Amino acid sequence: MPGSATDAWFGDGCMVQRRMPASATDAWFSDGRSILSRKRVADAAARLDTMPRAPKLATFPAIRGALRFYQICSVITGVGLLLLLAEMILKYSPLHLELFLGGSGGFLWFAPVIVGPECLWWSKFVPMTNTCEMVSTGDGVNLSLGILVVHGWFYVVYLFSCFRMWSLMRWTFPRFITLALGGIVPLLSFFMEARVGREVKVYLAQREADEAAGVGQSHVLATHSTLTQNITTQHSEPKGSL
Repeated sequence: MPGSATDAWFGDGCMVQRRMPASATDAWFSDGRSILSRKRVADAAARLDTMPRAPKLATFPAIRGALRFYQICSVITGVGLLLLLAEMILKYSPLHLELFLGGSGGFLWFAPVIVGPECLWWSKFVPMTNTCEMVSTGDGVNLSLGILVVHGWFYVVYLFSCFRMWSLMRWTFPRFITLALGGIVPLLSFFMEARVGREVKVYLAQREADEAAGVGQSHVLATHSTLTQNITTQHSEPKGSL
């Protein structure tokens, strides 16, 4: 069938659809069935790029609650990580000790750890890397093992608090990684807790102040517009009555 440069042929050869004349600003899709202005595409992309990433004012109460939860989790995680570090040093250093609660040694006491003959010098600092076996001699509640288990499970809670804080504040992904590292790098959680708390509080206060100033200015403009309209109406009434 005869066709022009503005006709779109379908793949089966049975249908020809007349299209509007193509110009330099038109963008043809590969299926031959749609035409969309390049300017519209550019405008849509610009709107997506300029979408606000700042948190909404309606989420500020949730952000404050998430901040308190994050700060509590940061302190608990930081203390637990320091206790775990101390436990690892006592157990895998030449001291070879574990902390126990109760038992034959008293209320709190350190029990020696017997190092197996297959343990190499580096395996004492990197556990579970070979067949190294370290036997505990304590008969009470193994607090060293308890610290390890509790910190591992609570780190999951800490990650949840970091994710909630990160998602509500709409931070970038590297910021979430930095928050998550607070649970595995000693002392980092205390530093991040203080910094995040200070930054978030200042940001929320500034946003609320800016919003209050904007609302007050809008109210003044609205009041001024109403007064101007009333004055105009009062001046125009006598002319209408005459």
